[in-house]
Amino acid sequence: MFESLVCSRGREIAMTFNLVCIINAVIAFGFGIAFVVGAEPTAAMYGLTLSPGGLLLARLLGAAFLGYGVITFQARNTADSPARQAIALGLVVGNAIGGVIALLGVTSGVVNALGWSSVAIYLLLAAGFGMTGLAKSAA
Repeated sequence: MFESLVCSRGREIAMTFNLVCIINAVIAFGFGIAFVVGAEPTAAMYGLTLSPGGLLLARLLGAAFLGYGVITFQARNTADSPARQAIALGLVVGNAIGGVIALLGVTSGVVNALGWSSVAIYLLLAAGFGMTGLAKSAA
């Protein structure tokens, strides 16, 4: 699918577990802070109005995102090992399921078109962790 990225200056950047972890951490910290501190305005960008229960769940989601951000940032330099493969497998499964749920939200009209960004983020992260974290090293 993608083994490298090409930056705006035309330079190729290798897609590594380290890079996918950093990308995930940045995204997770951004969404985590947004949902913990400003769940209602964040949800409103997606066309959602939160009940008190929905507000609680959105903040809990934000807390989970912050935890995933810490895990992926700390795991970024982990050598290829069963532990790294377990981390990657968990992230592939979670992101793949999140992508499907986000897709259902968009196609059913529960969220607005901004929901497509969530579909893309989840599925690209699932693919990235699958390609870089689950593949056995050639060594």
